[in-house]
Amino acid sequence: MVLPLRLFGCARRAILGSAEAALWGLKSTKGSCHNFCTAIFKDVTYKELKNLLNSKKIMLIDVRQTWEIVEYGKIPGSVNIPLDEVGEALQMNPKDFKEKYNEVKPSKSDSLVFSCLAGVRSKKALDMAISLGFNSAQHYAGGWKEWVTYEFSEKKHGN
Repeated sequence: MVLPLRLFGCARRAILGSAEAALWGLKSTKGSCHNFCTAIFKDVTYKELKNLLNSKKIMLIDVRQTWEIVEYGKIPGSVNIPLDEVGEALQMNPKDFKEKYNEVKPSKSDSLVFSCLAGVRSKKALDMAISLGFNSAQHYAGGWKEWVTYEFSEKKHGN
């Protein structure tokens, strides 16, 4: 079968465009591989998160849905940005971010920690943030489930 030259050009552009998009993804992480790898393999523990929150040196972003936070609670000091809003939120202008989330928009060099219920959505948010250049981002893999367990245990034992 012989394709008209015009159709071949469209197919070629579609194939090359897909390859170019895939390669762009590789190029975009190349420069930040050290930070990318560090963030992936260095999950924040409960104790580390507690210390970071006390030091006020991080922004903790809870990526659960708002109804989950209303129904089950949240880690004190966290900001709720549902997972499906994270990409857009991190690219907002500071004024719109402040209006919507009542917090100062983090810069790409600020320390961010993402949390959710049990680490699945926060990992997705972490990957998204790193792809947008937030190289000091990490996630709390234990999430709300682990936080509540430790907090209950500490209160029970008077720590």
